[in-house]
Amino acid sequence: MKGVYLLISTLAILASATFLVSASDPGPLQDFCVALNDTKSAEAVFVNGKFCKDPKLANANDFFFPGLQNPRNTQNSLGSNVTAVNVDNLLGLNTLGISLARIDFAPNGLNPPHTHPRATEILVVLEGTLYVGFVTSNGDGNRLFTKVLNMGDVFVFPIGLIHFQLNVGQVNAVAFAGLSSQNPGVITIAKAVFGSQPPINPDVLAKAFQVDDNVVDNLQKQFWYDNN
Repeated sequence: MKGVYLLISTLAILASATFLVSASDPGPLQDFCVALNDTKSAEAVFVNGKFCKDPKLANANDFFFPGLQNPRNTQNSLGSNVTAVNVDNLLGLNTLGISLARIDFAPNGLNPPHTHPRATEILVVLEGTLYVGFVTSNGDGNRLFTKVLNMGDVFVFPIGLIHFQLNVGQVNAVAFAGLSSQNPGVITIAKAVFGSQPPINPDVLAKAFQVDDNVVDNLQKQFWYDNN
């Protein structure tokens, strides 16, 4: 029964994300354009700004990603794990303007504040209870919108806005997200600010965050988990 619910929920968020495609990636000019990692291949065709496999050589495996029903390892500093399904690991998504992610949470696990610069995200909770929210832009006063979601609840994070999800239940939680881009990108705020390579000048961060230089130094020495 859970498998059927998982399938229905996934189809629902994919359909919703497809509706949002016009707000992000341009529409394709052909049925499909399976991305090609080997751009020197004799079969490469340049379409819509990407090297693509000759459509006549495409097969079902180009549009297939296995095993998304399996639980992921959440034994890390954040207590969460994001499994992204985008054009990097599902080549058939190229030019289709859509992608997917499974997010696993341990109790108190966090998908930290981050943004997707090229996509709106629609999230559905499959198991557990999540506290989610996003913050509007400076011009809108940086208003915080939050909600507690239970199984079957859906929430939307507008394109480019900082957002997060926290497991506030006592058991593991699972959510699926549809995104309106084949390559939505992710910028984890803490990692980008304090874990950049090379590091941002501490004087810049101390002044920006109105804290002592020692605080910035300590934060820059942390290991910033790459949750994408």
